[in-house]
Amino acid sequence: MQLPQTVVGADGSAPAGVAVEQAAREAACHGSRLRIVHTVNWVPPPGFASVLSEAGEKALREGGERVLAEAETAARSAAPEVEVSTTLSMGDPRTVLAELSREALMTVVGSSGTSGIASGLLGSVARHLVTHAEGPVMVAREASASSAPIVVGVDGSAEAEAATAYAFAEAAACAEPLVALHAWSEWSVPPSPPNDPSLRYARAPGELKEGEERLLAQLLSGWCERYPQVSVERRTVRERARQALIEASRSARLLVLGRRGKGGFAGLRLGSVSNAAVQHAHCSVVVVHGRRSDPEAGGPGPLFARPAV
Repeated sequence: MQLPQTVVGADGSAPAGVAVEQAAREAACHGSRLRIVHTVNWVPPPGFASVLSEAGEKALREGGERVLAEAETAARSAAPEVEVSTTLSMGDPRTVLAELSREALMTVVGSSGTSGIASGLLGSVARHLVTHAEGPVMVAREASASSAPIVVGVDGSAEAEAATAYAFAEAAACAEPLVALHAWSEWSVPPSPPNDPSLRYARAPGELKEGEERLLAQLLSGWCERYPQVSVERRTVRERARQALIEASRSARLLVLGRRGKGGFAGLRLGSVSNAAVQHAHCSVVVVHGRRSDPEAGGPGPLFARPAV
């Protein structure tokens, strides 16, 4: 039986180098193969002589082979036990990696590539993959301390449920602690009618906070039983979700999010909270799609059933 594969894009840039090393360590945690991909997107100018076109493509291919060789060396150094292969493809890297994501356990890219801007804004390949890839996508940034936890955003949506499933499996595979973060505010929780119709809708002091803490406990019920080896901290914060997640990423090894959160519109590929977190998080971010599988299950497929309580 062939092992599942983790796919990582390499283009010779420093962010891609970070992605390769992190992808190798992820492959080691999950017992998967690592496939390093470099794409050559050669489109000669109109009227370009065929001999010059062939020479240009050959030069790009040779450069790509050097990039792949360097990336393979870095991956084997980061995780010597992992089976590594390299692929040189023709075409747009966004299209190539999105296609490979269909069968990948995870697709890993740097936060920006060779054309990235020093400000750290998300590169075009990373931006395309987090919105269009078929499986979990990691946007890699410089790693935090090895003792840093995995943080998952929880809001009760189906996409956040998928992220919770992924985060528990990731924490178990990599033997790391998990922080389940639920952000709330008076504006995010609709008023509910009081038990006594003669009373006003106003809540007693602390009642809303207690209700949100109970909600988080309910949303996590079953996962702790399925993964008893994972140390879980339940954290509820009275703050906008995007600020809470970005702040939590300062002390995290990995931030795991659903592609869209509660209240997201079905036609949107990436929710505003997820987009902000991917753009500005201080650690690596994994964006999970609700229809994909648990990384322990060995590959793509329908999201496994919620554990019984």
